[in-house]
Amino acid sequence: MKSAKYRLAFVLTASLLSGALISGSYHAVAAAAQAGENDSNLQAEVMNKALNKSQFKGVQATAHNGIVTLTGTVDVYDLKEEADKRTHRIKGVQGVLNNIEVAGADVPDAELQEKLIKAISYDRVGYGTTPFNAIAVNVQNGVVTLAGHAYGPVDADSAVAVAANTRGVKDVVNDIQVDPVSPMDDRIRFAVFRSVYGFPSLNKYAIDPAKPIRISVQNGNVTLYGVVDSQADKNVAGLRANTVPGVFRVTNDLQVAGPQKE
Repeated sequence: MKSAKYRLAFVLTASLLSGALISGSYHAVAAAAQAGENDSNLQAEVMNKALNKSQFKGVQATAHNGIVTLTGTVDVYDLKEEADKRTHRIKGVQGVLNNIEVAGADVPDAELQEKLIKAISYDRVGYGTTPFNAIAVNVQNGVVTLAGHAYGPVDADSAVAVAANTRGVKDVVNDIQVDPVSPMDDRIRFAVFRSVYGFPSLNKYAIDPAKPIRISVQNGNVTLYGVVDSQADKNVAGLRANTVPGVFRVTNDLQVAGPQKE
């Protein structure tokens, strides 16, 4: 009798365990099916809402557990970044793996660098801030690194946009430092501008707005950038900047073009 009771208890326990396993398996399968459906819906949302523009016709999206992977090609680097931003805005996206490639033939680094230097030099001409931007450009294997100083965030962002929308650019690294906002620095900035460009032998550098003597100011410290025709012009520019009241220090990083005459 006792043995029969044990057998009955064992059978009941086994039945309960079996039922729990079946129930657990069912819920696991249901959860997996729901997750798959969610991923399919998310993928459709990304394709139909984020990537429904003609410029993204070469881009595909897949979703897994809320993570969206972007693949395919775009014409310029800026579109790769834009696809990423648009995908992040879709509800339910937990993260984005951006594996989009920039299509088109490779442009030699030296050629691309020269093109970008010219384009960024003329960027923002007419806004009055060109002489106060000293943005350096370096290109390696199609990857553009922007460095130096910008008068404000708009100037820095504009330079990045120029690079990102140039064909041949594969990636953009933004190392531009934005000069601090300061009424004192602004006063010094424009005073140095008047002192340097107001000198007879230096006002020729105002003829081409893309090739000025560039003036960067951070907390009263002035740095001069650009290319001048002679060592004499470089020295005079440094001296003129030093005459401005409130200037703590002048760093003269002007370069002299070509071989210097004895």
